Amino acid sequence: MDNFSLNTALLKDILESAKPLGHNEQPDNLNLGFGFLYYGLARALRPKHLLVIGSGFGFSVVCFALGMKDNGGGMLTFVDPSYSLIKNGPFKTIGGKDKWSEPLRVHEHFKQFGVEDIVTHYKLRSDQFFSSFKALGLPPIDIAFIDGSHAYENVRDDFVNILEHVHKNSYILLHDSNIYVREIIGHAGVKKWLKTLRKEKEYFEIANFPFSSGMALVHILQDKVWRYTK
Repeated sequence: MDNFSLNTALLKDILESAKPLGHNEQPDNLNLGFGFLYYGLARALRPKHLLVIGSGFGFSVVCFALGMKDNGGGMLTFVDPSYSLIKNGPFKTIGGKDKWSEPLRVHEHFKQFGVEDIVTHYKLRSDQFFSSFKALGLPPIDIAFIDGSHAYENVRDDFVNILEHVHKNSYILLHDSNIYVREIIGHAGVKKWLKTLRKEKEYFEIANFPFSSGMALVHILQDKVWRYTK
């Protein structure tokens, strides 16, 4: 089938080169874990514009983009400042490899999976990106994936900034909803932010997948929800 990308060779390539970290994957049997969910959401929901904030090696980006490619349309915006553990320290990144600094290398990385025409990378912090959103002429967001800085304030700000550009029946995913130790020492705040969202049942539905590092799926129930976050 020309419109189905996930063959054995590609699955191996994703696991080896896009290197999932905490996505409930099992490389020994070519199981992408949450990666299949990312691909499936893209296929089922058919987003015209999908946003990914942060990725160590592009795993989520590739899985989402392959779903969009097999749908035959859509654009994926990838935002990552390309921090590294050595250059920027542990409080700005966990295990970052400065992978997204050189545009040609970024292009070649995504070309390896056949999604280079779908993915556009912005080497920016997420706050810088959102301040430029209108100037960039980007359309509303149908699906967003948050996996940047895991500090509570940054998770909160990324989520609230995304809300300004989504609509009813958009979805926002948050990776690392199940990293207890980092939550306890205050180096992550995804779980804490989800507790806040659960109180707003009029605006959000939440499903959490507490496997491996965890992943939460938030369904936006109304248009212009961002007005109620101010």
